[in-house]
Amino acid sequence: MVRIKPFRGIRPPKEHAAEVASRPYDVLDSAEAKAEASERSLLHIIKPEIDFDPIADEHAEEVYDRAVENFRLWRERGWLQQDEEEHYYVYAQTMDGRTQYGLAMCCHFEDYRSGAIKKHELTRPDKEEDRMKHVRCQRANIEPVFFAYPDNAEIDALVEGVVKGAAPDYGFTAEDGFGHRLWVIRDRKVNDRITEIFKDIPALYVADGHHRTAAAARVGEECMLRNPNHRGDEEYCFFLAVTFPASQLRIIDYNRVVRDLNGMTPAEFVEALRTDFEVEKIGGEVYRPARLHNFAMYLDGAWYSLTAREGTYDDDDPIGVLDVTVLSNRVLDKLLDIKDLRTSKRIDFVGGIRGLGELRRRVDSGEMKVAFALYPVSMKQLIDIADTGNIMPPKTTWFEPKLRSGVVIHSFEEGK
Repeated sequence: MVRIKPFRGIRPPKEHAAEVASRPYDVLDSAEAKAEASERSLLHIIKPEIDFDPIADEHAEEVYDRAVENFRLWRERGWLQQDEEEHYYVYAQTMDGRTQYGLAMCCHFEDYRSGAIKKHELTRPDKEEDRMKHVRCQRANIEPVFFAYPDNAEIDALVEGVVKGAAPDYGFTAEDGFGHRLWVIRDRKVNDRITEIFKDIPALYVADGHHRTAAAARVGEECMLRNPNHRGDEEYCFFLAVTFPASQLRIIDYNRVVRDLNGMTPAEFVEALRTDFEVEKIGGEVYRPARLHNFAMYLDGAWYSLTAREGTYDDDDPIGVLDVTVLSNRVLDKLLDIKDLRTSKRIDFVGGIRGLGELRRRVDSGEMKVAFALYPVSMKQLIDIADTGNIMPPKTTWFEPKLRSGVVIHSFEEGK
């Protein structure tokens, strides 16, 4: 079972929702954020280094202080306002004509510690510490984490009743063309029933936001240790998540580009690949992987199809079956001598949302020597890995659309 609760959301008024809501902190760099941020944008709160000229070090104390000040100013100016009562919220995202409906809720940090909130990636201590500082100094979860839950027909029916029975409290289309709508669930019986149903949900799964989840859980634990009268139901025990039925989510490809061929010529590299792959040269037309264990490669102005040979993967192993594992073991490590994807400067990662043309561009520019496109991981694979306590290789999953930050915020500051 998992423990969730409604909360008094802090959110923009309808007329400012589109301007306040922003892309999350980790999908754009500081220069991009500075160029993108309008006057009311949440980027001034989640990437406050952009308010300095020149742009400040994002880890400087003055930057964390500016984040706190901006959060205060946004509420003072009415750009963010807190609901008077606790609610759950339906957050709908539409991409390419398909809509997914999530519930904005508060989850308990103890569920993360116990493993009822399941992860599939490792976190980096430096990124986790940075997110902890933001949560700690704001005493708020400014940005939600992105969770999945096993499908439940009654929750589906409750959500459908909310979205069909009333217009959204606000909705907008972001600059990328993706739609975002929010409904406040004001019916107390519906809110109470959602809480009860989730008591029987066996687990939640971190889809996107492992660092934010770990940081929020650690801040909750810090607050618990400082409170000699801790009960377990204090607001600091809870952090903000938007949680979707697993069947509604789609993972897109997460691809790789490499700077060199480890001393080989393109012809030598292609020949070396034939030991573990069936190699077919496609030519100039973009090739997209057609199925599991099939890869696309762009090298020396041409696309190739690479199909892993029998014995290079293990369909009975939740990690061994992954194409990222096959590519890492049979190409990146074996042929290119890239041992650690987290630290190597010879490799970079490209989210599939940028398209396969981005892989070609980075190779043709001379910045990179070769690119690989992978068939996307499935939600079933992700859940199997999380359920068995395994960890995916780095940069395996890319969820799209991303949650907009600032659609709704959770504060655990006393009196807020």
